[in-house]
Amino acid sequence: MKKKLLIPVFFCATAVFAQNQDSLLLQKQQQEITVLKQRLNNQQKEIVQQQSYLDSLSAKSDVQEKRSDSLNLLINTNTLNIQTLADDLGTKIQQTETTAKDSISQLDKNVSQNRLYWIIATLSTLLLGGIVFWLLGKRITNSKTDVESQIKNTKKSLEEKSIELDSKLVEVLETQLKLKQEEKQVVKESEEKDHPLVLKVADEVTRILMNLEVMDKEIRGYKHLKKYSESILDNLKAYGYEIPVLIGQPYSSGLNMVATLEFDENVEQGKQIIKRIIKPQVNYNNKMIQAAKVIVAFNE
Repeated sequence: MKKKLLIPVFFCATAVFAQNQDSLLLQKQQQEITVLKQRLNNQQKEIVQQQSYLDSLSAKSDVQEKRSDSLNLLINTNTLNIQTLADDLGTKIQQTETTAKDSISQLDKNVSQNRLYWIIATLSTLLLGGIVFWLLGKRITNSKTDVESQIKNTKKSLEEKSIELDSKLVEVLETQLKLKQEEKQVVKESEEKDHPLVLKVADEVTRILMNLEVMDKEIRGYKHLKKYSESILDNLKAYGYEIPVLIGQPYSSGLNMVATLEFDENVEQGKQIIKRIIKPQVNYNNKMIQAAKVIVAFNE
């Protein structure tokens, strides 16, 4: 009995469950349909926009095609104009070339007729100019030689006269020096010896020797004057005086002398050499009584 009752209940439950499943499936399909409708509407909108864009491009294409046709027409027109100008220019160039050839031919003819005369005239002018230039150069050379010879002779004459005068001066100085030394005077040991005459003799003899350094050694009286002057300085040693030889000696700032510096590229770089004596250094009994005044050559 119970089994009979359960069977109808089971079928009823199965029918209810199946009905519920159909209802759920129907709702799900309705939702999918709604989504598909929405997508369809969106696609239709995009299609409308794309169609509008295509219509716009089509319109622009028509405008560009019209412009292209206009440009082609303009290009064709310009081509025709250029061709016309080229033909006209070619004709003018040909005419000009013909005229130029005729002018050049005539010019060549005239030049050929006068060329020989121009060549002869040019060669004659060059030859005459060369002769004049040679004569002037020879005259200038002779004049220059004469002037140099006159200068050389004048210099030699002046140097000879200077040597003659210096020789007389040396003789006078030596005489005065001898007279001074021969005077009998009583000098106390505490008193200082009178040196002016000796200093004057030393200055003058040194000046003479310095002048002889720049003179020609073959000048008359040169050797005699130099030997005479050197002997005077040597004789001073007998009286206790000494004049050191400073020419060619290295110079340093610590030396007790008055120096004037002169640049000389012949001096070794970094060296300072005494080049000339203005006033000599004079020592008396190993004590300096006059400081030297010199010219120092240097090369940085």
